[in-house]
Amino acid sequence: MSRRDPGKSPTPARVRFANQLFEPAWNSQHIDHVQITVAEQLGVEHRAGYFEQAGLLRDMFQNHMLQLAALVGMEPPVDSSADSVRDEKVKFMKSIRSFDMENLETQLLRGQYGAGAVSGRKLLAYREEEGVAATSCTETYFAMKLMIDNCRWKGVPFYLQAGKRLEKKLTRIAVIFKKVPHRMFAENWQGSTPSPNVLVFEIQPRQGTSLFFQAKVPGAKMCLAPLRMELDYREEFGAKMDEDYSTLILDCMLGDQTLYWRKDGVETSWKLLTPVLKKWEAESQERKNSMLARYAAGGWGPVAGNRFIEQDGRVWLVT
Repeated sequence: MSRRDPGKSPTPARVRFANQLFEPAWNSQHIDHVQITVAEQLGVEHRAGYFEQAGLLRDMFQNHMLQLAALVGMEPPVDSSADSVRDEKVKFMKSIRSFDMENLETQLLRGQYGAGAVSGRKLLAYREEEGVAATSCTETYFAMKLMIDNCRWKGVPFYLQAGKRLEKKLTRIAVIFKKVPHRMFAENWQGSTPSPNVLVFEIQPRQGTSLFFQAKVPGAKMCLAPLRMELDYREEFGAKMDEDYSTLILDCMLGDQTLYWRKDGVETSWKLLTPVLKKWEAESQERKNSMLARYAAGGWGPVAGNRFIEQDGRVWLVT
């Protein structure tokens, strides 16, 4: 069975295609950028034999995060059938611009966790884990910028980051809208520039949707404050949602292939990823350890990961 996107979570596709409020604004005219973060508290655990061969880019991007990006970026399918949905996912993946191998560091950053601590508990560095080579160049973190070559997403970057041994478990998609073209209100109540609208989809461990927007603070003075309109699926529907593998097995039993990979999608994803993996493998053989950004276990990844997005005038939304 191939891993697929979260089946019963509040995915962007469901919210977008079912609500006229969002679809007209789902394009480069209104959206500044998209962020997808998949953070894990766990380290390599007992999977060193596999992970040393695979690395996080193979383990997480090709078969999981690319699916999440496709749910954000796909065109509206003609209906909700499995083939119609997967047709549009593949079209989106084919429109992702290939990585520039001569300037790969501007588009893709890799890192590896060192020793750290969480709540007073010491955590080993990746190279100290059982079964891991002392000189391993295997990445446990990556951050990347994808550009989409189609009319809808022209000029809108998709920033993706994933890592092991981070501060907390989190899977989140954030759609950051552009600032208003004419700022009538120069400052908010804290004296800073009003922040843009953000639509957030929480997938794990909590399932929910949040919309951040500006509103006037009560009182005579004209001051704005950011507000959060929030839907928590467990609070709203009164039950814990099924785990991913539970829904995977149920979909399999029902013969529902909508959320599963298809052959042409797998081929497209590997076509995008393979040149990067070959380049990294060549660098690992040359022991170019300087290509790895180090970070302490239990934090939010390498400092270089923040600089990676800050060089474009943006910041990660992870807290």
